[in-house]
Amino acid sequence: MIIKGLDVSEFQGTVDWEQVKNAGYQFVMLRAGYGTNGLDLQFKRNAAECNRIGIPIGAYWVCRTVNPEIALCEADRCLNVVSEYRLDYPICYDIEQDYTHYTNQNDIPITPETTVQLVENFCGFIKKKRYYAMFYSNRNSLHTYLSSDLSKRYDLWYAFYNSRPDHTACGIWQYTSQGSIPGIVGEVDLDYGYIDYPKIIQAAGLNHLTNNSTISSSNYITYVIQPDDTFASIASRYGITYQTLVSLNKLSNPNSLCAGQTLRIPEIL
Repeated sequence: MIIKGLDVSEFQGTVDWEQVKNAGYQFVMLRAGYGTNGLDLQFKRNAAECNRIGIPIGAYWVCRTVNPEIALCEADRCLNVVSEYRLDYPICYDIEQDYTHYTNQNDIPITPETTVQLVENFCGFIKKKRYYAMFYSNRNSLHTYLSSDLSKRYDLWYAFYNSRPDHTACGIWQYTSQGSIPGIVGEVDLDYGYIDYPKIIQAAGLNHLTNNSTISSSNYITYVIQPDDTFASIASRYGITYQTLVSLNKLSNPNSLCAGQTLRIPEIL
């Protein structure tokens, strides 16, 4: 099984997701953020648009620490950001370029023990919250800092830029950073998926999905919250109940509204 995909961040700008879907791309990994506070400026739009038109998505969070305890905070922040969207692909911990740049810049030695513990803490936290966890690494970091046992516990998203894979076992292979596809201006990372993550995740009830939870462009629309909105006013405007709105959007704190947040609204046919 080979599934054609890509991964994007704010550096790809405003993506035309309709064009991406029409070009045959079947999944996308979206950068959600980094560190304990960083949010990718395009994540909310990217996630909402992909959910709207039915492109399966996963999310990745970039490591910005050498402290395993802080990795737990990064995982918690990641879930706070991604939980309002439907994820049919894993949540991934990116412990590659930014991590090594941070350690080099601050003259902090990298050890395999610390690197493995960072991944264990982040992915373990994600797993405990009933999401599918994986980690991202290139070949050098994988062989130098990450034990082979780690790949037995969590799937690998593997960065290896070549026209052919090198037979490293992985769930997703990122094979180029210089892709060019419709809907995106400039270069973009392209990937091949080897695992049917939507099927596995849904069957296991992970990512807060079940066999009966299907969302497609035909049964909901998106709405951007305005400064004076309340849940009651939004529900009344669209002829739905407050409870339906809260349930569809998996809101952990329905008393808190943020202007600019995207909500799913059931489409009344």
